[in-house]
Amino acid sequence: MESDLKPAVDQAALFEFLVRLGDNALILGHRVSEWCGHSPALEEDIALSNTALDLIGETQLWLGLAGQIEGKGRSADDLAYLRDGNEFRNILLVERPNGDFGKTLMRQFLFDTAHYLLMKALQNSTERRIAEIAEKTFKEVAYHLERSRDVVIRLGDGTDESHRRMQEALNDLWPYTGEMFASDDVEQSLSTAGVIPHPESLKSGWDEIISETLSEATLKKPDDGYMHKGGRHGIHTEHLGFILTEMQFLQRAYPGAVW
Repeated sequence: MESDLKPAVDQAALFEFLVRLGDNALILGHRVSEWCGHSPALEEDIALSNTALDLIGETQLWLGLAGQIEGKGRSADDLAYLRDGNEFRNILLVERPNGDFGKTLMRQFLFDTAHYLLMKALQNSTERRIAEIAEKTFKEVAYHLERSRDVVIRLGDGTDESHRRMQEALNDLWPYTGEMFASDDVEQSLSTAGVIPHPESLKSGWDEIISETLSEATLKKPDDGYMHKGGRHGIHTEHLGFILTEMQFLQRAYPGAVW
């Protein structure tokens, strides 16, 4: 299949960006799927399972397009199951352990807010296939944000116990949020070409939604300080290794196995 992307677009940068999007959705989808059968209520079990399915579906779209752009015959499955940890480009936030239910939903809310703003902006991408995927996934992403925001408010402004846990979750996860708005040559090249918004341009909208939500949840927004980074360049925590060991086991044990 010949690419219909404009020649001016840096194809290597485009591949890198698409893998970052796909890996974020893949790793978070796997993390959320770990709640299946373990949630505090049946309704939440179904809701989290559906969120995981949505994210894995999005993974298929981004990594599938990445494989086309790369032009080496790798499919979305190949990129998901046949890469080592240092080849993954997800942000560190999404590989953080689930913790309790409140911590999982706090992580989801922090990610959902940035994800929502990015998918909204990508619908205006100069690259048709990116705009189409963003438009296709936007309704699901918007619903994820609506739900995680609601749970954060209810638990934050709930009992003393739920409030304490949500504040602790927020404090623990906050130092991982800065990576969502970091930029390098990849983003600079693609934003200049109109393919993507510059990550820093999304930060003010994210701050606004986060601040309004935390205020309703009676939670204190942590001060900005040191922000962990490295995931987008293949430098990960030990947690990713455990995720990949479980996620890639079947394909590694039985290469090329199909149903």
